[in-house]
Amino acid sequence: MMENSSEVSFSILIPAYKGRFLEMAISSVLCQSYDNWELVIVDDCSPENLKAIVEGFEDSRIRYYRNERNFGAIDVVDNWNKCLDYAKGDYVICMGDDDMLCPNCLVEYLSLIEKYPGLDVFHGMTEIIDEDGKVIDLQEGRPEYETTYSLIYYRWLGRSQYIGDFLFRRSVLLELGGFYKLPLAWASDDISAIRASGKKGIANTLPAVFRYRSSAITISSSGSVELKLKAISLEMEWYRSNMKSLYSKPIDDLFALKLDEMFNRVFFKKRMRLISGDIKEHPMHFFMWLFKRKQPGLSLRIVVFGLLSAIYNKYRS
Repeated sequence: MMENSSEVSFSILIPAYKGRFLEMAISSVLCQSYDNWELVIVDDCSPENLKAIVEGFEDSRIRYYRNERNFGAIDVVDNWNKCLDYAKGDYVICMGDDDMLCPNCLVEYLSLIEKYPGLDVFHGMTEIIDEDGKVIDLQEGRPEYETTYSLIYYRWLGRSQYIGDFLFRRSVLLELGGFYKLPLAWASDDISAIRASGKKGIANTLPAVFRYRSSAITISSSGSVELKLKAISLEMEWYRSNMKSLYSKPIDDLFALKLDEMFNRVFFKKRMRLISGDIKEHPMHFFMWLFKRKQPGLSLRIVVFGLLSAIYNKYRS
C-alpha cells in the first residue's frame, strides 16, 4: 500500500468540441469525493463558445486551452494527446465532453491503485446514459483482475468499453507515445488500453464509476465507411504484430488458442457490419462495394453477406 494515498494525483482530460453537455461533464468532476485532481479541457477550435461554459466555474484546478486549428473527427486522437501534453497528474482519464464521472470515481480507482500498485491501466465499471442522463444500460461484469489476453478475448466476444472507462498511468502512456491513433479513433481506446496493460494485466472497479452518454452524434456513429475500413485494417496489423508480446501467465494459453481461432471471424464481422449498415441506408451502395471490393480487407463474401444482413435488418425493423 502507498504511504500517503492523498499524494496520488489525477488528471481528467476533456478533449472538447460540443457544448451541449459540457457543463454537466465539468460538474461531475467537481463532485468527486477525492480532491487531488486537475481538469484539463482542450477546445478543438469549436464554433461554440466553450470558454464561456468553462468560465462559469470558479476552481483553480480547471485549466482551459483552445487549439488554433481544428483536428476534427478523423484526427480526434490528436486532441486526446494534446490534452495529455498539458496533464501533470500521476494518472489520467480521457472522457468525452458529454460523459460524466460518478462521485466515487477517483476514490474507487485509488483503492485499486493501492491494491495493485504495479499495474499501469485500470478500468471503471460504466453506466450507459441517454441524452436525458437516464441510465439505460450497464456494462458487463468483470473480475477485479484479469490478464491482457482476457481483456482482448472478452472484448472480441462483444464486451463494451470506451476511452473514458480507462485510467492510465501517465508516465507509461507517454512512454508509449500517447493514445494510439487510428482514423476516427476507431479502436484507439482498445489498443491504448491493451498497450498500457502489456504483460501486467488490468484491474477493474466493481462499482460503477463512469457514465458514458449514448448519442446519435458520437464519432463512432458517424464518419466515412472507407476510413473505418482502413482503421480496421490497421487494427488487424497491430494485433498481428503485437499479440504474442502480451502473453504473461499460463492461464493465457487457453485465451491464446481462442483468440487465434476468433481472429479472422471477428474482423470479418466488423467489416461486414459496416458494409451492411451502409447498404441498409443506401441500397445502391451495394454495387459500389462490389466495385471497391479489391481495396484492403474487402472481399466478395463480405459484400454479399453485408447485403443479406442489410436486407434482414431492414425487414426485421
